[in-house]
Amino acid sequence: MMTFLKSTCLAAAVLATAGVATADTLKLSHIRPQGATIDNELRAFAETVSEATDGSLDLNLFPASALGDYTSVQERISVGAIDMAVQPAATAVDRRMQISAFPYVAANWSEAKAIYGPGGAIHAAMKDLYAKQDITMLAAYPVYFGGVALHTDPVSPGDPLAAKGIKVRVPGIKSFQLTADALGYISSPIPFSEAFTAVQTGVVDGVVGSGAEGYYASFRDVTSAYVPVNTHFEVWYMIINSGSLAELSDSDRTALEAAALDFEATRWTTAEADQGAFEQKLADHGAKIVSLTEEELAETAAHVRAQVWPQVLEDVGQEWGQSILDKIAQ
Repeated sequence: MMTFLKSTCLAAAVLATAGVATADTLKLSHIRPQGATIDNELRAFAETVSEATDGSLDLNLFPASALGDYTSVQERISVGAIDMAVQPAATAVDRRMQISAFPYVAANWSEAKAIYGPGGAIHAAMKDLYAKQDITMLAAYPVYFGGVALHTDPVSPGDPLAAKGIKVRVPGIKSFQLTADALGYISSPIPFSEAFTAVQTGVVDGVVGSGAEGYYASFRDVTSAYVPVNTHFEVWYMIINSGSLAELSDSDRTALEAAALDFEATRWTTAEADQGAFEQKLADHGAKIVSLTEEELAETAAHVRAQVWPQVLEDVGQEWGQSILDKIAQ
């Protein structure tokens, strides 16, 4: 009799839970601290996805590179150890991904959207490059035009031909190193984790490779001057392991992809204002904003393109890289 009762209770429990679907949970990494703009936007994105899937798909956020630096995270997404991220493209696996950080490709936000947004030449190229790593690019996330943050007084900031005599930290990416050199600075590749201390202790006197948002987030206490010289257009990418995406139910996958497209479209409407807001935050924190004239920006862009593009094209593959740039010029 006791055995019969146990069997009956077990059967009832199975029937009671048979219609309850277990939610899929995807790990989503990003590089900024909790409470940063991207963190807040991704939390809203996660809520949107949860609501659109009636709770069957959850996104678990890991801010501040908690799962590793963006290079290792991209590699781990490629093999399925991490599901998703919103971050810059890591060039270690494929140097062609430097196309995303080519200096002075776009002159303004309108041009940037046409190039890096849906249907743009670099948007399409990056999607193809990610696919070769078993990664699906769900969306592009425009961040800012880059500049130079200094812990010293600027020297001829609008003249790229002038030797500045200022050593600056750059990422270990050839395009950034060459751009800093072309602007008249002395580039010094230093890992991001060591960059703040390098500026603080005088190993370098500035930073190249980010923009107002990034400098405010990580370098505001060692930034006394900021030069918005538009070094490059910073774009991060929402990426997911292709296998993780394929394993979702059709309805969850459709909802995630639709939410990502909306996320991207919304960001293009807010990114330019965000850039100005973070420049103001730097100013409020005590940094001098050294704005350049349109003529200075145009001369700087022409000089850097002439100096840097041929060298980076050799690095990414002349024929392939030029084919992308030719599409932009059309």
